[in-house]
Parts: sequence; structure tokens; C-alpha cells
Amino acid sequence: MSDQSTKREHGFSLLEMTIAMGLGTLVLGAAVQLYTQGVGATWTASQRAEMQQDFRAVSDMMTKDLSMAGAGLGNGASIALPSTSSPVYGCAAPSGTNVCYINGGSVAYPTQGTVPFMYGLVPGYQKGPAIGAYSGASDVVTVVYTDYAFYLDCYAINVTSATTVTFTLTAASQLLSNCTNNGNTIQAVGYGAVGLTPGDLVLFNFGSTPIVAEVTAATSSGTAGATGSGGTVTFASSDPLNMNGASSSTTCNCLAYYVNNTTGYATRILAISYYIDNSVSPPRLVRQVSGHTPTPLVDNVVFLRYTYDLFNDGTMTAAGQCNNPGLASDTCVYGSDTSPTVLYPTQITKINIAHMSMSSMFSGSTVLSGTQGGYQGLDLETSVSARNLTYANDYQCTSSCSTN
Repeated sequence: MSDQSTKREHGFSLLEMTIAMGLGTLVLGAAVQLYTQGVGATWTASQRAEMQQDFRAVSDMMTKDLSMAGAGLGNGASIALPSTSSPVYGCAAPSGTNVCYINGGSVAYPTQGTVPFMYGLVPGYQKGPAIGAYSGASDVVTVVYTDYAFYLDCYAINVTSATTVTFTLTAASQLLSNCTNNGNTIQAVGYGAVGLTPGDLVLFNFGSTPIVAEVTAATSSGTAGATGSGGTVTFASSDPLNMNGASSSTTCNCLAYYVNNTTGYATRILAISYYIDNSVSPPRLVRQVSGHTPTPLVDNVVFLRYTYDLFNDGTMTAAGQCNNPGLASDTCVYGSDTSPTVLYPTQITKINIAHMSMSSMFSGSTVLSGTQGGYQGLDLETSVSARNLTYANDYQCTSSCSTN
């Protein structure tokens, strides 16, 4: 008698395979969708974190510069510039040829009458480019302050010609009250990036008369900090910023008038402009120092707007949200003052970054799923005190105040 197996062996049916494949496809599709959404969220979060980090770094640098506006300039942080050469800012000579960058050109300094003035803070209302069709022209802001890290004020000077000045370090010059080295080694006049280089601005003080000139060449002699060291600096005409007027007239505010003068001293000043560069895509915020090539700070900045708060210590009146101090057409909030007078940049007490906007396209999960990307943006609004510009604290006194 033989044993016969009662078990019957067979595979899946077509219906069973179809159902299993359908369920597997659904599970796999759901897993891919979850993975895609996770990658997209991670990408978006990392991009936003990078935008916030860039924004924070730029705002820290900008607010630091704004807070230094007018430091060390004296004279009410207001310096008359050569009226014969039409000084500008936003230009440099990176390759020996003058190039201007702000909205494809240069920006002239504001004037009082026919005389251009360099202030501790120079508003540039709507001097920048318009990035969007509806945003309007962006603003530019320029701050000017003394370079305290370079001890040029410890050198004796001799204006040897209308375009050259000789700097000499003497024992007597190091003892003058204007020498600010505080025991530190006095750098050589043309010592690399620390010393004077073409594009730098030098403020000469001849008694109560300040003169600004732009360096076009500089040479050094001797050893840093050693008596007898110095150098010759050239301030040739046709400089990128048009600071070097050739006239010898007293009304020119030019270095040429002080030939053979040995009674003054000099300091390097930094004229720093912030503006949007739209010559590249995406647009970027740049920082330009004096007549040097601009430095890109961050991409995707699409708008920049400043307003200013001012105080007139002559009439004891304040104004807020001014766009362009110095112009009669400027729109300000004057409070109770019914007959406001024109206020100038020397009367600025606070700078308001009214709107600094960054916008960036993020791709999310576009590569993985082909879905549409989008945009995200950040806006900055803050205020900075202009502690080195003119400011007056007025405490109103009543009849109960003591007259002593």
C-alpha cells in the first residue's frame, strides 16, 4: 500500500498578485511623499536659517557704521568740499579707470547754496535702483567718521605742491595734542593695507579749516614708529571722487591753496556707503569705503529705505520720519511746530532703517517631485542713535525751577 500526499502545492493567483502590487504601490507612494515633504521642509528651513544669519551679520555691520557717523570730524560734522570739481561718492578706480557703481553712476554730495558738503551722515533718498516694479527707487546711506586705528595725525605735514604732501614723523609731532596713538607704534604712511592707499580720503586740518582730498598714490620711507620716517602722498586731479580741486582760491576748499603750509595735521576718514547693486542677479547689498572697490555683503536684498529724526537746537523743535534732510521739499513729522524751518543732516539724532527687505526663491522639493517652488522673505526695521552728530537735550523749566 503506497502513501499518497494529500497536500496540493500552488502559487499566487493573478488577482492576488494584482491586489498585492496595488497595495505595495500605495504604501511606497505614501512613503515617497512623506520623504519628499520632509526634504522640502528641511531645505526651506535651512534656507531661512541662512537668510536670517546673513541678515543678522549685515545689520550688525550696518548699525555699527551708522552709530559711528560723524565721529572725530569736529566742526559740527559738516565739511565744505571743492565746489570747482563737483565731488561725488560711489566711484573707484579698480583697474586704473574710474568706475561708478550706485545705480550705474555716481551720487553728488548735498549742497548748501552752490557749495557741496560732506556730513557725518549723508542721506541718499531714492538714489539707489528700483528692483521691483512697485517698490520705487531704493535709498543709499553714507556715513563718515575718522579712522582711529591709523595714526596719521602723529605726522608733521608739508604741502609741497598743489597735488603732493610730505609726511614726516618727528619727536615734536608725536607730542602734539592731535596725536592719538596712545603709546602704540605709529604705522608707516604707505604701509600696505594699513597705510594710505589710492582711494583713501584724508582730512587735513589747517587751523579751523578742514580740507578733504583723495589719495592717488603713496610711498613710505624709514621704519614704522621711527623718528624721521614718513612718505610722500599724491592727491592728483581727476580722482574718482572728484575731491582734488586744482584751484588755489580760498573759496575752492582745495588743498592747492595751502601749498608750503606746514602748520596743519591730517587724519584718514572713512566714507562708507551702503546701497543695492542690481548689476548682478540676484541683486545684492554692498558696502563701499571711500574710493575703493565695493564689497558685496549679501545677496537677494531687494529694497532699502531710511528715515531720520532731527532736532533743531536753535528753535528747540524736533522732526521725525524725514526722508531727505536739507531740502525744503522733505516730508517730516514736526509735531506741534506749525512753521518748521529746513533741517540739515548735521541735526540728525537718530537713523531709522524703515525698511530693509530680503527676498529669496526657495526650491523646496522641486527636484524630487517637480512641484512648484516659492519665495520667502525677511524685513528689518530698527533705529540707531547718531551719538556723534549734533544733539541737544532740552529740559523744560517751570516757574518752580531754581534759578541758581
